[in-house]
Amino acid sequence: MKPSFDEMQATASTVREHYRGYAQWLARQPGEQMAARREEAEMIFRRVGITFAVYGAKDEDGAGTERLIPFDLIPRIIPADEWTSMQRGLAQRVTALNRFIHDVYHDQEILKAGIVPTEQVLNNSQYRPEMKGVDVPGNVYSHISGVDIVRAAQPDGSGTYYVLEDNLRVPSGVSYMLEDRKMMMRLFPELFAQHRVAPVAHYPDLLLETLRDVAPASADEPHVVVLTPGMYNSAYFEHAFLAQQMGVELVEGQDLFVKDHFVYMRTTRGPRRVDVIYRRVDDDFLDPQVFRPDSTLGCAGLLDVYRRGNITLANAIGTGVADDKSIYPYVPKMVEFYLGEKPILQNVPTYLCRNSDDLKYVLDHLAELVVKEVHGAGGYGMLVGPAATKAEVEEFRAQLLANPSNYIAQPTLALSTCPTFVESGIAPRHIDLRPFVLSGKASGKSVQMVPGGLTRVALKEGSLVVNSSQGGGTKDTWVLEG
Repeated sequence: MKPSFDEMQATASTVREHYRGYAQWLARQPGEQMAARREEAEMIFRRVGITFAVYGAKDEDGAGTERLIPFDLIPRIIPADEWTSMQRGLAQRVTALNRFIHDVYHDQEILKAGIVPTEQVLNNSQYRPEMKGVDVPGNVYSHISGVDIVRAAQPDGSGTYYVLEDNLRVPSGVSYMLEDRKMMMRLFPELFAQHRVAPVAHYPDLLLETLRDVAPASADEPHVVVLTPGMYNSAYFEHAFLAQQMGVELVEGQDLFVKDHFVYMRTTRGPRRVDVIYRRVDDDFLDPQVFRPDSTLGCAGLLDVYRRGNITLANAIGTGVADDKSIYPYVPKMVEFYLGEKPILQNVPTYLCRNSDDLKYVLDHLAELVVKEVHGAGGYGMLVGPAATKAEVEEFRAQLLANPSNYIAQPTLALSTCPTFVESGIAPRHIDLRPFVLSGKASGKSVQMVPGGLTRVALKEGSLVVNSSQGGGTKDTWVLEG
């Protein structure tokens, strides 16, 4: 595998400029003191209940397990100029993706132009024909987008940012970004006195502002709720956390009902009209009258209210058609088609296994590539060729041949590394970054984000899989103000 870009070290003996002050501080810290701080952080996180439910995992009593997401004490630091460029690229990309989703449910101009294959959209399992012709406020479909960014080393020693994935349905993780920052400020207040770290604590305010901004026109004082599948969902902590931080109600499907083409919430004081639902429930479970009839997680009649423009859903039904991994390769072309601009952020080169030439190349180079299911998530359903055994490669080859259109493949990028406090001391571990992009109506503040995002870290030595469900952890992300 190619050498990784080290976020902190320019060479073995020199530190990058934006890390210099932190590196000097870190060198003065005794290992036992850092270990004690890590134990303190774990105790506080456990007490607050910052856990992640692991589907399929059982404890010795047969009950489902909840784990702490490991938190690393060493921050990932991004200089102001790099963040400014990334922020522009994120705003550009998410704007184009929102235009694409509106287009495929309306005039389908990009399909008529032959830029994105029609069958890959209309036959996509995430395409919702029920959304055809439905107008949503401001033509915004993905109000909250989580864009996964990685950095890879270039031959000249520099590092280039790439978008690895677009998460446009119900992206999670922002609560860990906020709690990681609170923890760092609690454990190391002196560092924030020494560094001009851009704040992130105002994210819930921006989120509430965005949700109110896209409320139906008939709502004078928009009433916002967060819809959760319930306490057994893996991200329930985040649902409750964001509702509490925004000062809005956390509701389940049974708390909502439809009457006279509006949605209402049951309260102890009687029904209360709801205008905006920040839903953390997948499309298929939202309305049992339209999608899965066995769902108890949604609200019967919700889609009819939505079509009439009397409720806003964030994110919109059908956004998944744009974050499918088989659509991802076309995003740079979307930027050019809808905005007339060159993409600021680049994609990772991608092979579509549905194409015979791409499939042949992938089959010939399986041991060198990362192969992913187009609907896969959480680090599951993928092959990391260089880390796989011959038997695993051959088993995956059979799956690929059986259903090639279900897979894409990419070169194995050596994700950049960041110093991480592990059992053996401080060592490099691979990381990615998930900034959270908020999209409101076409006003001066149509696209907003807090500086940075959630840095995820692969804690196993050599591992490239950062997902929390696969043993990954998180770090605080510092964007230094210029």
